[in-house]
Amino acid sequence: MQFPTLRGAAALILCAALPALAQTPPAKPAAVKPAAVKPAPKAPAKKAPPPPPEPVLNDADEAQLAAAERAYLGNYACEFKETVQIDKHPKVAGYINVAWKKQLITMKPVLSSTGALRLEDVTGRTLMIQIANKSMLLDTKIGQRLLDDCIHPEQARLMAEAKAAKINDPEAEAAVAARSSLGITPTSK
Repeated sequence: MQFPTLRGAAALILCAALPALAQTPPAKPAAVKPAAVKPAPKAPAKKAPPPPPEPVLNDADEAQLAAAERAYLGNYACEFKETVQIDKHPKVAGYINVAWKKQLITMKPVLSSTGALRLEDVTGRTLMIQIANKSMLLDTKIGQRLLDDCIHPEQARLMAEAKAAKINDPEAEAAVAARSSLGITPTSK
């Protein structure tokens, strides 16, 4: 007895099935009545989340009021072409508002022992530090800088004056170099 090949077996099965396929008429699709099309219910318009409630601000003491007066108010140009706007709080004296991107952060100014001005977020999330030549915005929760090299026009002016004074007084520059050296001056023989 000879075994059919796989191709031959498939041909036999197909030939046996053809008469049965030829006798059954194709099924007619059932008549479908068009259903009344109902419009999809409209989703309610997304409302913007309500702004967070304003934090309760305590009256500022003399030190806080003095620190608020030292803050540079206005626009700051920062790295990566970002900007920050710093203004006095409109309702409570001694507080500062920092506007960055779409955030408005209420901050309490504090003078540090190093002379830097710290603007501390009243919610404890961010911190802005103003030093002589720049300001930076930090996220205290994740320990990361949000913005750096923020320069207020007054800071830029003070840096330019310091640079001009250094150029115009070479003896002062030599005195600074002498203070930072070991005090050994090389001599030639």
